[in-house]
Amino acid sequence: MLDKKRELLAGIRDGMPIGLGYFAVSFSLGILAKNIGLTPIQAAVMSLLNNASAGEYMGLTMIAAGATYWEMAVATLITNARYLLMSCAMSQRMDPETPFRHRLFMSFDITDELFGITIARPGYLSPRYMYGAMIPSIPGWMIGTALGTLAGSVLPLRVVSALSVALYGMFLAIIIPPARKDKVVAVLVVLAFASSWLCSWLPVVSALSDGTRTIILTVVLSAGAAALFPRKEQEVTGA
Repeated sequence: MLDKKRELLAGIRDGMPIGLGYFAVSFSLGILAKNIGLTPIQAAVMSLLNNASAGEYMGLTMIAAGATYWEMAVATLITNARYLLMSCAMSQRMDPETPFRHRLFMSFDITDELFGITIARPGYLSPRYMYGAMIPSIPGWMIGTALGTLAGSVLPLRVVSALSVALYGMFLAIIIPPARKDKVVAVLVVLAFASSWLCSWLPVVSALSDGTRTIILTVVLSAGAAALFPRKEQEVTGA
C-alpha cells in the first residue's frame, strides 16, 4: 500500500510542471474557441475529453472552416495517430497482470509529456504513477481553456486579437524543433504550407472544403515522406 501511495505522489509531483504548461497553452486555445463561438463550458468539456493540443487545434480549425463531422473526425484521427504508437509502446512495459480497467483509464490521457515521464521510469509501468500525473495535468488543460474562453468574452477586442497570436506561437513551437533536427521534416513543413496555399487556388481542388483539403494534403504528404524517406529501425527505437 505504501508503494502505491508513493507512486501516486511521485506522479503528482512530476505532473505539476506539465499541468502548469498545459494551463498556459490551453489558454490560447480558449481564445480560439471563443472566436468561433464556443462557450466556456463547451470549451472546458472539449478539453476534458480531448487533452491534445494539436488535436484540439485541428478540431477548432475544422469547426471554424465549417467542416462536416466526418471531416473533423478523420482529421483529428490523423493528427492524433501518434498516440496509437505510444499506447503500443506503453503496453509492452506494463505488468501482464495489470487489469483491463487500469489499461483503459491510462489510455485516456496519453499525451506526449505524460508518455515521456511515464515510459522513462524503470520497471513495469505503474497505473498509479500515471493517475498521479493526470491529477494536475487534466484540470490544468481544462481550466486554462475555460479561462481563455472567458477572457475572450471580457477583454477588449484588441487584447483578444493579441492573445490569439499565442496560439500560432504554440503551433510554431510544435513544428520548428523537429524541423531544425531533420531536413526531411523541414522540407515537408515548407511543402505543406506551399501546397495548402496552392490548393486554395487550383480550379478543382479549391472547390473542396477546407477540411477535405487538409485531410488530403496530410495523407498525401505523410505517405510520400514515408515511402521516399523510410525511417531505419535504429532511428525509430533510438538505438
